Amino acid sequence: MINILIVEDEVPISNLIKLNLDVAHYKNKAAYNGEEALRLIEEESYDLILLDIMLPKIDGFSLFEKIKHRNVPVIFLTAKSSSLDKVYGLRMGADDYITKPFDGMELLARIDNVLRHYNKNEKLLKFEEVEVQLEEMRLKKNGQIVELTVKEFELAAYLIKNKNIVLTRERIAEELWGYDYLGDSRTIDNYIQKLRKKLGWKDKVKTIFKLGYRLEE
Repeated sequence: MINILIVEDEVPISNLIKLNLDVAHYKNKAAYNGEEALRLIEEESYDLILLDIMLPKIDGFSLFEKIKHRNVPVIFLTAKSSSLDKVYGLRMGADDYITKPFDGMELLARIDNVLRHYNKNEKLLKFEEVEVQLEEMRLKKNGQIVELTVKEFELAAYLIKNKNIVLTRERIAEELWGYDYLGDSRTIDNYIQKLRKKLGWKDKVKTIFKLGYRLEE
């Protein structure tokens, strides 16, 4: 599922954006200042960031400079009508901008356009020699289909989507099994061991002591 970070200090606007993203079935999270946004970006992988320019603590332009090496698509949100701000943002490397107030349908259209440009709405994930076909629920390694259970497939896809990020056992359980998960950490460990064996990921899926796992490139 596409994961979008909303960075907007005006709560009513942030809530309105969230409502539109929920309707469009985008997973999303909100930050209300630049420092909080930077922390979230360092902790979690996002497919797109909606970034207000006028933010407390770290402004939008400064935050963009700190995160642009991550190659995450960014759409600037601004109340300013000055074309200079728009040009400056685009020259910095932002993918688009939208001026507040904006129509929800326009916002979703711009998001969809940027995601298509980055192939974020893709039906395919790749990690080195592994290819994951999401719609077909098929995983291939070096062109050969690897037989996986549903949960093994979901876990492999989740690790790839969040590669190089530490994923706690609790977070994995919540994401793949839901809040009503009644198992224990050994269940997650067992699935990780199966994937390591089936995909040859013994040296790729690192165990993070007392926390969880990280898939490393």
